[in-house]
Amino acid sequence: MAERLSGHTLLVSLIATPIRHSLSPKMHNEAYAKLGLDYAYLAFEVGQEELADAVQGIRALGIRGSNVSMPNKQAIIPLLDEIDPVVELTGAVNTVVNVDGTGHLKGYCTDGTGAVRALAAEGVEVKDQIITIAGAGGAGSAIEAQLAIDGAKEIRIFNIDDRCWQNAVDMAEKINAKTSAKATVHHLENTEEFYASIAESSIYIDATGVGMKPLQDQKLINDPAVIRDDLVVFDVVYSPAETELLKFAREHGAKKAINGIGMMLYQGAEAFKLHTGHDMPVDYIRDTFFSDAN
Repeated sequence: MAERLSGHTLLVSLIATPIRHSLSPKMHNEAYAKLGLDYAYLAFEVGQEELADAVQGIRALGIRGSNVSMPNKQAIIPLLDEIDPVVELTGAVNTVVNVDGTGHLKGYCTDGTGAVRALAAEGVEVKDQIITIAGAGGAGSAIEAQLAIDGAKEIRIFNIDDRCWQNAVDMAEKINAKTSAKATVHHLENTEEFYASIAESSIYIDATGVGMKPLQDQKLINDPAVIRDDLVVFDVVYSPAETELLKFAREHGAKKAINGIGMMLYQGAEAFKLHTGHDMPVDYIRDTFFSDAN
């Protein structure tokens, strides 16, 4: 990396806490090197107490942009000058662009775009489809918003009665008011209704985190009759690459059982394009970091 740095190097940051575990710096810096771009990507431990100063630092230092993760995705919105329409639906930002280095900061949410692009890469289109999705946290809300914007016919949101239940209700209201999609909210505890919804859907998306540590031995679908060969099963978890849900779906005939690696890559690629104007070499990054995980 050192040979790429110069007095003209543009900095892109990642602000969150905890964040030192993130693979994003390796991915983005590898992509810069592959394309010969004079950029550097660094992670900074920033919580809500430091957030306002960090955002001002992006302006003052001419940082090209930043990715944003928890606990800052919602808190950063009032500190920005402009937000993308998707953010108006999701209420969360994961990418900030310093527009032309002027200090005008615009917020985007690329998580949902990453999910839709990952599905499209597998030949799955969301337009005019009935989709059941479990989960209404950060990832789920972003995906739900993007599905609506991209023309899904119905989005049936299932969530347990926890702190994210109101997120689901609010998201459905926004989708119904601002898009042509029909969104409804249902209790995930109602297994009969959950399974019946999947039976009427062409795509099932698990955005709950069930299947990753410490819930790596669990899955939300336990009846083989729910799985059809034409049902697309998409799990946003990417570690492990094969969750119990995906294993179960494949064993019982699902032809498309997709993990979250593509979503993670494509949301990063969307941010990469916003920051640099260049397309991330997604296949190269996938082969470099995830060759054994597909």
